[in-house]
Amino acid sequence: MTQPAATKAPVLFISHGAPTFAIEPGVLGPRLQALGAQFKGIKAVLVVSPHWQTRGVRVMATEQPETVYDFGGFPSILYTLQYPAKGHPQLAQSAADLLKDAGLETALVDGQGLDHGAWVPLWHLLPDAQIPVFQVSMPLDLDTVSAVELGRILAPLREQGVLILASGSMTHNLYEFRQWANAPEPYAKEFAHWVNTAVLANSVSSVTRYRSEAPHAERAHPSEEHFLPLLVALGAQGEGDAVQAIYGGVTHGVLSMDSFVWGLPA
Repeated sequence: MTQPAATKAPVLFISHGAPTFAIEPGVLGPRLQALGAQFKGIKAVLVVSPHWQTRGVRVMATEQPETVYDFGGFPSILYTLQYPAKGHPQLAQSAADLLKDAGLETALVDGQGLDHGAWVPLWHLLPDAQIPVFQVSMPLDLDTVSAVELGRILAPLREQGVLILASGSMTHNLYEFRQWANAPEPYAKEFAHWVNTAVLANSVSSVTRYRSEAPHAERAHPSEEHFLPLLVALGAQGEGDAVQAIYGGVTHGVLSMDSFVWGLPA
């Protein structure tokens, strides 16, 4: 399952759940570490995260991005973790050029750090932090259709060795978050099962209509920003890319950690 250096870089959707995923790897953490160990020829990681939303599109051009702790009320050890990956201003410029050519209002941003939607999953996927990382923001007016288009615009970067990491959550109802939950809520499992079935069938149109077609969609996602990265990943996949589901279990009762990777041999 090793990726040859000559092939294009893969696409991932990773459920990053709560910030505590960094210190509570659960089922998904070891699986991401095993997956990341197989990557060859990756020049940079481009992250799309719901924790950086802007008017228009912004692209991180920071040479040495800081680790951002954009959360509160969690264990103090989380605020000591550092993910010291370098940025990649040159590939950030390439991403900005693609976005501008597609007619999107785009600007480079120097000084932007890595939000926890970026560094928390990378903590497990690429723990040595040796591969450069940069982010592309999510426009505030993004919807399911435009999220797919955003992924399609960014997809050519894969040919340059850029791994596209769409970081979100399979389910994300923090109103029902339970720190010490033992059993997953049935609705979270049912929603995740529906999405898994649609993604593995490459039914992109069904996923864009998940709000009306998936069971418990509004309960699983009271707001859409944590689900939209999955649509970005679906847009970034290429013709013939194999998709593999990565089972992640359910944490805190309601956060399904199921994830996907496209473009690796089976």
